[in-house]
Amino acid sequence: MAATLSLLKLPILPSKQHQTKPKLSIPSKHSVTLLPQKLLPNETIDQLRSASLPLTALTLPFFLDAKDAFAVGGEFGIFEGRTIALIHPTVMAGLFVYTLYAGYLGWQWRRVRTTQNEINELKKQVKPLPVTPEGTPVQPPKPSPVEARIQQLTEERKELIKGSYRDKHFNAGSILLAWGVFESIAGGVNTWFRTGKLFPGPHLFAGAGITILWAAAAALVPAMQRGNETARNLHIALNALNVILFIWQIPTGIDIVFKVFEFTSWP
Repeated sequence: MAATLSLLKLPILPSKQHQTKPKLSIPSKHSVTLLPQKLLPNETIDQLRSASLPLTALTLPFFLDAKDAFAVGGEFGIFEGRTIALIHPTVMAGLFVYTLYAGYLGWQWRRVRTTQNEINELKKQVKPLPVTPEGTPVQPPKPSPVEARIQQLTEERKELIKGSYRDKHFNAGSILLAWGVFESIAGGVNTWFRTGKLFPGPHLFAGAGITILWAAAAALVPAMQRGNETARNLHIALNALNVILFIWQIPTGIDIVFKVFEFTSWP
């Protein structure tokens, strides 16, 4: 209503019929006059002129009546209801499970690397085979314990490589980062929609910390791809701390869900 009334006070753009064409002076021999050029065709100008009032009606509430536009108490409709409020805890519960899955994928990819390192160390312990006077290697009746361990680890590594854990972990981490950051912000925005304010406390601070840890762990990926072992260990430590914060945040999240059911209604 405020936007509609304010439109009545706005000056109406002059129509095409009332516009006066600029008088052009005829250049003389000793002077040069720049003639105006049309930057836009007449059809485009007419369309912009006709759209000015609708655009004004759309934007004026945010500038003239900001207090009413940003009030809380039913103005946002379904965004203040129970349905939208329950999206955040539902998505975050799924992201918690997905975080554990991404950690499992990362651990399996780490095993591919560490297994190869263990194989290389064991190969250094293998004694050279004895040879006959003619130079023919003497095959032992059975492999040594070290050689048996090397064979076992080699088979395990082959199976791990088949799982494509490196690519799966990278894709899972990317999805977790995108959805996690989006839903962390969306949860705070929804709380503001419902109550008109945020509630500083363990849940809010833990959520902010989890979001920061997601970003920090992702920022280490380039160094990890270059083989930096320190970056890999720090990546694991940050994600382990992330899981701990996530678990610690669950009870406060459940309390908030109860309050949603208490103070909101469907939809």
